[in-house]
Amino acid sequence: MLKGKTSTGFEYEISDDRVNNYELLEVLEELDESPAALVRAVKMLLGAEQTKALKDHVRTESGVVPADRMTDELKEIFERQGAVKNS
Repeated sequence: MLKGKTSTGFEYEISDDRVNNYELLEVLEELDESPAALVRAVKMLLGAEQTKALKDHVRTESGVVPADRMTDELKEIFERQGAVKNS
């Protein structure tokens, strides 16, 4: 189980099977070609409930969910995962 909190305060719990998912790696590889693959990557990693929570976390006052903020949060989660594995 991977638990953490991003620098913006989003708390997450990700099961080992979601982290150790080859198909997630395939989707992440697609990000260079298609930024829209981010949608699938977030859902595969966090699941429906946490994806909704993350969208609400980054949502602006006008109701928009900025793609760059979603990307930043996902990057930070992966960076923190790497730091945990390397310690």
